[in-house]
Amino acid sequence: MSTQTGKRPIRVLLIDDEVAYVQVLAKRMAKRGIAATPSYSGDEAIHILRGADFDVAVLDIKMRYMDGLEVLKIVRRMVPEMKVIMLTGHGGEAEAREAIKLGAYDYLLKPCDFEDLVSRIRKAAGRE
Repeated sequence: MSTQTGKRPIRVLLIDDEVAYVQVLAKRMAKRGIAATPSYSGDEAIHILRGADFDVAVLDIKMRYMDGLEVLKIVRRMVPEMKVIMLTGHGGEAEAREAIKLGAYDYLLKPCDFEDLVSRIRKAAGRE
């Protein structure tokens, strides 16, 4: 699928332990020319990153087993040039600001506006 600019799709790694949420986002992104690969845990995301190349990661801060800040630290070491957009809910703005200090590109509060998320992904990927 090509994007409006005729370039290859933006490749996004979606990392969130809310399976249904990730599946819905991935389907909606595909309709917008964004190739989203779902990941349902920090460990799975790290494994996926070892074998694939992504433009942007969208990472939930609150996850079971390994929280998003820990995943962010690992991702920044593995792929320092990849932009990471953090998602947070439940009053997690302080954690989101901490994520920015740790190298996240941006953050959004959940539930987020889909068009805003797409816009930020495109900006992070240098497509806007």
